[in-house]
Amino acid sequence: MSTSNITSTHPAAFLLVGIPGLEHLHIWISIPFCFAYTLALLGNCTLLFIIQADTALHEPMYLFLAMLATIDLVLSSTTLPKMLAIFWFRDREINFYACLVQMFFLHSFSIMESAVLLAMAFDRYVAICKPLHYTTVLTRPLITKIGMAAVARAVTLMTPLPFLLRRFHYCRGPVIAHCYCEHMAVVRLACGDTRFNNIYGIAVAMFIVVLDLLFVILSYIFILRAVLQLASQEARYKAFGTCVSHIGAILSTYTPVVISSVMHRVARHASPHVHILLAIFYLLFPPMINPIIYGVKTKQIRDHVLGLFRRKDV
Repeated sequence: MSTSNITSTHPAAFLLVGIPGLEHLHIWISIPFCFAYTLALLGNCTLLFIIQADTALHEPMYLFLAMLATIDLVLSSTTLPKMLAIFWFRDREINFYACLVQMFFLHSFSIMESAVLLAMAFDRYVAICKPLHYTTVLTRPLITKIGMAAVARAVTLMTPLPFLLRRFHYCRGPVIAHCYCEHMAVVRLACGDTRFNNIYGIAVAMFIVVLDLLFVILSYIFILRAVLQLASQEARYKAFGTCVSHIGAILSTYTPVVISSVMHRVARHASPHVHILLAIFYLLFPPMINPIIYGVKTKQIRDHVLGLFRRKDV
């Protein structure tokens, strides 16, 4: 491909560098990434199979978990196959429109994941604080509406980005110093006034993280208050134990985001590969660890998984 192959406003394709400064280690770096991706595929597909196969698990908590598993599958599959192609085969070229599609899916499904984690916090709040109304509040139609609202919010917020990026002229070349097409990595190559893109990207990120996390924290304040009012210590332990998996999922999702955000401000002069590795960690860690968290901590899912292994042994 000729890197000067330019259409009226944009290059025909971009070149993804991978991890700048660590190109000589790409093969070795790909091993843990491939392992994590394989675990994410196996874990989330197993969760979806178990939830779909057992009608007893067609409850709000597990339906939200199925949404989370689906989002994690899409989120990791949006970036990892191309990333591994860069590491293994040096297949760095990505079509301009394919880049925009990858970026759209990446950011949209990240927003959806945040929305589903918020919905799961609401589920735990109703289960613990209003247990008698659980089945009447969290009905199947409401769960469907929550899922549709999560999708609609993400699509609405992310749809402008591809159109905004399409109007720029990319005079700084087609080389993206990243493993995948991330919004700001593409914006850095554009000429002209990119202030709106910068402000819009930061505003959406802050809006999603701050608003969703605020409501999650608020839900757990009410949950903690309700748990502490229970009479026996065993009842308090059992009630709060139902939240452990969700808390683990929240920490696995938001902790890398917070660390990455802090690093961008505290370690501005750190090598680019540090920030890129953190960004990849954010994409890989939640899809890999969430099925393990729910598989270990949720008795119904754990029993199903153990049952599958027992059948194989027989």
